[in-house]
Order: sequence, then C-alpha cells, then structure tokens
Amino acid sequence: MAKNASFEALTVETLPGRLGALAALTDHLGDDVSAWRVREVGDGNLNLVFIVEGSTGSVVVKQALPYVRLVGESWPLPLKRSFFEYHALIRQEARAGKGTVPAVLHFDEAQALIVMEYLTPHIILRKELIAGRELPRIGVDLGLFVARTLFRGSDLHMAARDRKADLALFADNVELCDITENLVFTDPYFEAKLNHYTPALEPLVAELRADRDLKVEAQRLKHLFAANAETLLHGDLHTGSVMVTDTDTRVIDPEFAFYGPMAFDVGMMLANFWMSYFSQSGHEQDGSRESMRAYLLETITSIWAVFRTEFSRLWRSERSGMLYARSLFEDRGDPLGAEQALDRVLHDIWQDLLGFAGVECHRRILGLAHNADFETIEDEAKRAVCEAKALRFGRHIAVNRRAIHSIEEVNAFAALIEKGAYA
Repeated sequence: MAKNASFEALTVETLPGRLGALAALTDHLGDDVSAWRVREVGDGNLNLVFIVEGSTGSVVVKQALPYVRLVGESWPLPLKRSFFEYHALIRQEARAGKGTVPAVLHFDEAQALIVMEYLTPHIILRKELIAGRELPRIGVDLGLFVARTLFRGSDLHMAARDRKADLALFADNVELCDITENLVFTDPYFEAKLNHYTPALEPLVAELRADRDLKVEAQRLKHLFAANAETLLHGDLHTGSVMVTDTDTRVIDPEFAFYGPMAFDVGMMLANFWMSYFSQSGHEQDGSRESMRAYLLETITSIWAVFRTEFSRLWRSERSGMLYARSLFEDRGDPLGAEQALDRVLHDIWQDLLGFAGVECHRRILGLAHNADFETIEDEAKRAVCEAKALRFGRHIAVNRRAIHSIEEVNAFAALIEKGAYA
C-alpha cells in the first residue's frame, strides 16, 4: 500500500486483499491470506476495529474514520488522531513498561491504521464490572500505570528539550481536545444539541444547570485542562479503555492523548469506578451486589494509594527534569525540602482529580457519550435512581474538592448516597 494512497475505509471483505502483503500481518497470521478470518468488533464512538485470525495467530487492526462514528459524517474528524494514538502507545509502553499496553506491530499514517497485538482472552474491564466480577490486580496495575506515565512524561523527569518537542507534537491533537473541552466541561450544563439523558432525571438536571457554583467550578476545571500542559495524558482513561484477565491488565485507546494536568487521567479513571459503584443496584436481579460494591470502593482506595506510593518513589529516584531540581534540595543536604514539595504536588493532584471526577460523572449521564454501566440497566426507573446518585455525588466532589481530605472520606460519602441519605 503506497504511503500517499488516498484514504479508504477497510471492510471485512477488503481487508485481506489490501493488507495481505504486510509483513506485520503475515508474520503473525501466516501467508495464506485466503485463510484469514476477519470480523469487525468496533463498539466505540469513533473507529473501525477488526480482529484478524490466521493459521498461526491473530492481530487487531484499528482504523480511524474521517468522522465521529457515533454521530456520522455530519461530525468530521481528522484521520491524524491515529498518529497521536500510535505515538502515545509507544511512549506509554516505554514509561509504564512492556506489557502494559498492546504491542504495536505496524502503523500506516496515510490509511490511519494501526496493527497491534490481539489481547486474548482479555475482556473490557467495564463489561467485567457490569457482570459483577471482582478482578484481583486492577487496583495495583492501574495505580502503577498512571503514576509512571504521568511522572515520566513531565518536566519532573524528562529533559526540557525533549519534553517541549513532545508537547509540540501532541499540540496538534486539537479536534479531540475540543471534544473533551465541550462534551465534558460545558455541554452537560446547558441544553446542548447532542445531549440526552433518562427522562426521569429532568428535575435534577434543571437543578444542576441552575447551580452557579457547579458551573463556575466546571469552567475552572476546563481552564485548568486547557492551560496546564503538565504531562502527556492518555486523555480518555476509563474502564472501557482497559482490557483485563485475572492476571493481566492492559490500557488501550489513547487517541485523545495530549499534554494536560496530571490529575485529569486519575480523576477520569476513578470517576468511572464510582459510577460503576452507583450502577450496581441496577444489576442486582442476579443476586446481591454488596460484595461488589465493597470491592469497587477498595479498588478505588488501592488505585490512589498505589499512585501516591509509586509517584513518591519516582520523585525520590527519577526526579531528573527541571522542576524541583535536586540541586536545590538533596544536593544541599535538604531532603526534607524535597518531601515538602512532593506533599504539595500530591495535594494539588488530589484536589484537582476530585473536580475532574465530578464533571466526568455528569457528562457520562447528561451528555452525548454515556457509559454501559448505566445504559445496560433496562428498567428505566432503576436506571434513573442509580444515575441520580452519581449526579449528586459528582456535584459534591467537584464543588467541595478543596474541603475533602482523603479517599476514605469520599468513599464514605458515596456509601451514604448509595444508602439514600441524600436522595
């Protein structure tokens, strides 16, 4: 396939013929292209995703489309987002370690496609949580992933020239940042055209849209998101962007990658666990989910604890960038000064992640792109009750984030809401 070939979307029928000469595929699938089995499995909002199986193995082929798949051709998007996803995957593997993301086997910029490792028997984490499965590793694995990628992609670790070059590369991911800036921070709080929500929520939606403190806080968070180019983010880190087995955790789909505030990835991830927590009562027809709710709160606690511990370890051992230079602290016999600075950095991340988590709860219920935790609750009345709890929880942690001191305090508040104390 020529580098300058005009873009053409793949189909199940055309993929073998168009990609059959690529060594990245034949090395894994075998040379007999006629024996390849192709199926399209993309269930996301943006892209085509194919699983291709051959006589000797299997791969995933992911191709961007020139529009938002969820909406259609009326909402165009640049194909270059696959370029950012490719570069993010390469950096994430280098920073978090081999086996934390799917291995990239081939990238074609002109056709906006990435060939990568097929993760099997992995399942999307969100689906496992909806099913009530308690996976043993995800708290530790996700805490380590966010700590390592966020720290090592920042001026705390990188050489200033390298970090600025990286910032310039990802600064062109404008359109996907625009999606986040509008869909997360603005659209849920007014009558945006593409919004939709469970009708029974109407009185609460009106209350939130009239909430001056909430809207100001959402815009302060949007300001932070847009202005604080602190580190390379995944940009769309939620339980639908993680694939798991009992013994392995992989992070996928970083096409929203850009330089932004460290707290964003952590907050978005934790928000999706809190939403899973509030959704569990809607899935209880197959038995009690009390154990699952306890597991989710324990996992949230674990992610934050592991993040803090690993971030602190990296601060003490890999702080080689221009920020908080060792020449000012350790090299002058003042390690306590470095610890004081670390406490301040972690404190700022803590406060900001609560804000980002709060608005994520709102946009996933009131905006365009909902999540399956709530959407798969068939009983609309039950779904509205679950969603209302998450909306009230999100408002509380976003507006009161500077007065909340610990993850245990947040989880205790979530438990009170779940029991109906703030209906």
